[in-house]
Amino acid sequence: MTQGENGFRGLSPKDAYRRIHDNVSRVIRGQERALRLVLAAFASGGHLLIEDSPGTGKTTLAKALARSIDARFKRVQFTPDLLPSDILGVTVFDQKEQAFHFHEGPVFTNILLGDEINRASPRTQSALLEAMAENQVSVDGRRHALDELFFVLATQNPVESHGTYPLPEAQMDRFGMKISLGYVTPEEEVSIISDQKGLHPLESIEPVAGRGDVLMLKAAVGRVRVSEEIKRYVVDLVRATRTAPGVLLGASPRASLSLVKTAQALALFDGIEFVTPEHVQDVAVPVIAHRMVLDPQARFSGRTSRDVVEEILKTIPVPA
Repeated sequence: MTQGENGFRGLSPKDAYRRIHDNVSRVIRGQERALRLVLAAFASGGHLLIEDSPGTGKTTLAKALARSIDARFKRVQFTPDLLPSDILGVTVFDQKEQAFHFHEGPVFTNILLGDEINRASPRTQSALLEAMAENQVSVDGRRHALDELFFVLATQNPVESHGTYPLPEAQMDRFGMKISLGYVTPEEEVSIISDQKGLHPLESIEPVAGRGDVLMLKAAVGRVRVSEEIKRYVVDLVRATRTAPGVLLGASPRASLSLVKTAQALALFDGIEFVTPEHVQDVAVPVIAHRMVLDPQARFSGRTSRDVVEEILKTIPVPA
């Protein structure tokens, strides 16, 4: 397989998915479902938030994905003193040319890793809102377009609260999906130790797909057929979150769009030309739950958004 100007010649969309999946699996052990969801978010054009404890492989997963694709990658470590200009860029006056020039920030890339995003101030977090929703940024009254292959993979630690700022609802709604990796089995943890006795597996990762292959994969996702019955099923699931007991704020129509697109990606990965109810159910929790806000009484009773979505999945009739 040789690489052309924009990709590896001869790759089909499913080949591109499989090559990226297998390449990342060399580094990320025991996370088959999580990796499938990560690639579904990536291929469907959404952005991804990974919330998990330190040391579970969040940053390594992002790096492995970026290195598997011959595309630009940048990482931003979010801290309380980070400014919006540190992400978007800044306009500087050139004394020699007597003119203003815009210096691009790390957001001008293909894959952006926002590490510990909840450690930055709300002002800095909001700098990503326009970029994630409209694929552009506005600086000093001028709009700057981002690359069509723009993907934000952000991480946050759910345990520590000191020095963190919870992401506002508007920011959470920009993430197509929120997942957790969790801990692997003892056998897989032993394999991780063995893999890293010498050179870290991440260092041996080489690109297996190009920018053109990924764009082709994203286009193929959009061509997967979605029946009117499935569309109605998706809408019924999302609308049910707005009237569920204990829910202060339900999921928005953006959740319906994300649910359809990620289900299309799963169908493509499975080699199926249409979305099934099982594909929708598979991604319903990671796509919908993080967009909801429960009232204080529900939270104090131990009820979670995940619980609400799982209950809704049991009550909404499944299309035949």
